[in-house]
Amino acid sequence: MFYDAGCFGCIVLGELPAGVQQRLGALPGEWLEFDPLTGTIVVRHIQPTAGPSLPTIAGELVRMLSEVPEAAQDRIPGGDLFVHTEVAGQLVRLRVEPGGAVRIEWAHPDYKKSKRQLFTGQRIEMVEPRVQRLNGGVTFETADPASAVRDLEAVADGYEGLYPEGDLAVKADRSTGRVAAEIRDLNVDVLLLVERLQRLAAPGTLSGDVEVSSFAAIVPEQQVRFVFDDGQAWVQRPVLWEDASRRPAPSAR
Repeated sequence: MFYDAGCFGCIVLGELPAGVQQRLGALPGEWLEFDPLTGTIVVRHIQPTAGPSLPTIAGELVRMLSEVPEAAQDRIPGGDLFVHTEVAGQLVRLRVEPGGAVRIEWAHPDYKKSKRQLFTGQRIEMVEPRVQRLNGGVTFETADPASAVRDLEAVADGYEGLYPEGDLAVKADRSTGRVAAEIRDLNVDVLLLVERLQRLAAPGTLSGDVEVSSFAAIVPEQQVRFVFDDGQAWVQRPVLWEDASRRPAPSAR
């Protein structure tokens, strides 16, 4: 993944007349350039560090597409450019459809449509722990609820993150062994919390969810949610795009 303001992706233009390729190669640009060997619009290796990226990239893309003659437009395979905006930290997709149509879309993370994957304890790619912002709620049963409350509070109080605000409110019912935890803007390593919850909970009793965002700047593909169902832990990543194909989020080259 890439998290800073910038651009990733490519647009395949396909076979073009030599004269068109020469004109595309001669176009000035800050972000994009034409690769004649592959017939592809690619992101330059040296990217600018100032100026608004999205309008500049969109303008360069349209300028390059305008050089493709009408007879060759129907043969454009297309592709995607992904742009992280500087201020809002949004992820924007500039998609060139087969045939040359251009669509600009902002990512809207949606967990309702996302699929769950079983969590097996491995470290997954997400916001770095020191700036993680956790929200959610979980319940479980245990043989020693009072000890479980103290253990969870120790996790929250002992973790040295960058943002001490937030709250972990834990309540226990000694008569039933049930423990309930409400998590509000808590800066704790989610993997540490998940490991402790799984260790404390009696088999098959852990339920609820914990959503991981960030106190610092965040981009949509960093978001993740842990879901607990019948004692098992699952991971969800939000769906970013409405289209049925839902190409995966970009990854670093």
